[in-house]
Amino acid sequence: MIADPRLNPAAVELGSFFAQSPEVVWRALTEPDLLERWLLRPAGFAVIVGTRFRFAVPDSSVDEIACEVLAAEPCRRLTYSWVYSRAEYPARWVVDWTIRPQGRGTRLLLTQTGFDIGNRRQRMVRNAVERSWKRRVLPRLGEAFQH
Repeated sequence: MIADPRLNPAAVELGSFFAQSPEVVWRALTEPDLLERWLLRPAGFAVIVGTRFRFAVPDSSVDEIACEVLAAEPCRRLTYSWVYSRAEYPARWVVDWTIRPQGRGTRLLLTQTGFDIGNRRQRMVRNAVERSWKRRVLPRLGEAFQH
């Protein structure tokens, strides 16, 4: 995973390479049983623009994340809103997954936007979110392919 400093400093932008095909990576991003292995279990999820769904967050004071599919191009791109409406400081972000074939595998770019880095709290949250994606979530995605 490489963060490119030339990209938008207010966004979390991380690229990962996986040896699996774009179709396999797409399934990991869109099939509820696979999503649960590395991210969270979605309720009401469908890969259709406009679909509203939720991720349940176990063992957290923020018990759910409300989402809406904003863009869906099979094996190429998936974008959804990511809203912590019940958090102490409600936040609304957009999470975008871009899939590109690369050699014998797939390049996956994660972009999460909506952070106001002019706000100290939002800057801290942005940095914590980037660390979480980089250190916990994306490695679990790679492990999910091994099962």
